[in-house]
Amino acid sequence: MRIVLKVAFLLSMIASSGIAHAQQPISGAEAMKMFGLDLETVEIRPVAIGSGLYALFGAGGNIVASVGVQGVLIVDDQFPVMVPRIEAAIRQLGGGEIDFVINTHWHFDHADGNPALAENGSWIVAHKNSRQMLTGDHLINLVDMVVAQPAYQAAGLPVITFDDRMQFHFNGERIDLLHFGPAHTTGDVAVLFRGHNVVHMGDVFVTGTYPFIDADNGGDLDGVIRFSEAVLKEINVETVVIPGHGQIAGYTELAAYISMLKTIRERIASLIEQGATLAEVGAANPTAEWDSERGSPARLLDRAYKSLSRARD
Repeated sequence: MRIVLKVAFLLSMIASSGIAHAQQPISGAEAMKMFGLDLETVEIRPVAIGSGLYALFGAGGNIVASVGVQGVLIVDDQFPVMVPRIEAAIRQLGGGEIDFVINTHWHFDHADGNPALAENGSWIVAHKNSRQMLTGDHLINLVDMVVAQPAYQAAGLPVITFDDRMQFHFNGERIDLLHFGPAHTTGDVAVLFRGHNVVHMGDVFVTGTYPFIDADNGGDLDGVIRFSEAVLKEINVETVVIPGHGQIAGYTELAAYISMLKTIRERIASLIEQGATLAEVGAANPTAEWDSERGSPARLLDRAYKSLSRARD
């Protein structure tokens, strides 16, 4: 009976969200397979970005790990099956147990490791809106697939939350947690390691592909632009910028990303003002000069169209 009720809930969510063709929801692990990643075999690859600071690449969102005399702090935690590999990689880097986990947002590929790490004693930190989202069942409309993210049990929920800014003083540096309003989601956090001059942007900033805007759960293209501009003001030309997905970048790449999104946004908004449908927006190729670098714009155009149409209404 509980399974029947769960399916009924998910189907009702699909019907209310306006998802095309009412795709059957899939799990986060199934989504990773569709992206070409097998969670059972993916290894963690650490890259040093400063003394005691590392980027960890695996399955899902990029991780940053601070390893030092006060312990271990990581940003994002991917999936439960990845947690032992994350812990093993940190041990190889000279660290011990993971003391703190900062969620850049609530999506499955960045936060599903929460429960396993909390059981091992980690303290989970997130924006208050991300914690709220993690307490409920949600569908994430990726346009070509729909991912069901069930509510987390209490053990996997953040135990520390904040509104706009928060600071850690850990492993010899100040770490700023910054929130600038709805963007990729309503609970995004940029994590700025002041001593290392490194910022983790979560999925507000990505490289090698177009950003995804979770418009069905409050995400907003204008917000992505505002958030990115606000982070740009907090950093300098020497800052290392870690994207939620993709390769390590810097100030110049973030500035170019903002310029790109502003141009695309104005083109789409102009077409919407003229009464264009989503299909007509796609046919106008508003992303043409970046497609060779970033791939298909279909997901961005769909979600941007929804967020800009909503703002216009």
